[in-house]
Amino acid sequence: MAIVKVLIVSANIEVMATFFGEVLTVYSRAVEEDDESLDENEEDEQIRRELEEKREVRLHWSPEVSESLRSGNKLQCSDFVLAVGHNAARFLSVYVLTSANWDTVGHASVWNERSRPVTGQASEESACVFYRHKENPSVLICQVTCYIAEDQLFQWTEKVFDCLQQRELNVTVLSESSVSDYKTVDYLCSSSSPFMRSLHTGTFRGQPACQSLEQPNIITGLPAAVLNHCQVHCIAAVVYQCYSDITGPDSVTMETYKPALTKLSKPIQCDLSPSTDVLRKSVKTTDIQSNLYI
Repeated sequence: MAIVKVLIVSANIEVMATFFGEVLTVYSRAVEEDDESLDENEEDEQIRRELEEKREVRLHWSPEVSESLRSGNKLQCSDFVLAVGHNAARFLSVYVLTSANWDTVGHASVWNERSRPVTGQASEESACVFYRHKENPSVLICQVTCYIAEDQLFQWTEKVFDCLQQRELNVTVLSESSVSDYKTVDYLCSSSSPFMRSLHTGTFRGQPACQSLEQPNIITGLPAAVLNHCQVHCIAAVVYQCYSDITGPDSVTMETYKPALTKLSKPIQCDLSPSTDVLRKSVKTTDIQSNLYI
């Protein structure tokens, strides 16, 4: 007599029976593979959630500002100056923040694949710092020298501007780019670097400190995210982008931003003659990594 086997699949167990009364219990490989796939998906999802949480942009305000924000009050801000990049940030350090009229009121922590602790500082958090004018608290300055990834640009912009009252707010962004990124048919223009170009929102009133950025040039990164946010929310904003042929911090490149300060409010006073020591400390000498004659 031929043996007939009947398979009954229940959960992850197969029951195998014969007409001779013999019952065999074995595990189903198909069900096991499904369970393993499910476990892997859950593990991947957990890793994804942990990575998203780690990449979240976090704002850390001073106790006074934190208490005000918890009470539902936004920061009264008439002028917000954002410096993105080492030359732009150090320009403000040398020509504006050297006075005793500024308090550090917060910083942003940003972690990504290119974030690195700054030499002499505890972590990358100190590479994105907010300052407020003592006598006129409605004036806010932010220096950003850390890298902010594409998936963090919207986060940073939304979270920062959500803390600011946006009525009658004026935003000025100082940014920088390599002159090799500048597109023009006039070679003499690109060769006379550093130079500055501007781009502003439709609600911006007044005359920019330099000529507008010509097509097909574009602004990218955090300056672009901020300008786009201001355009959508009808906030007066202007971006001053400096094009330079020097990649590192440079005193000549920093001076290119001077005309932009003439358009800012009176509390933001520019020290036109900073001390040599302050200027020397702000310019980092770039070591030659490789030289044919060494």
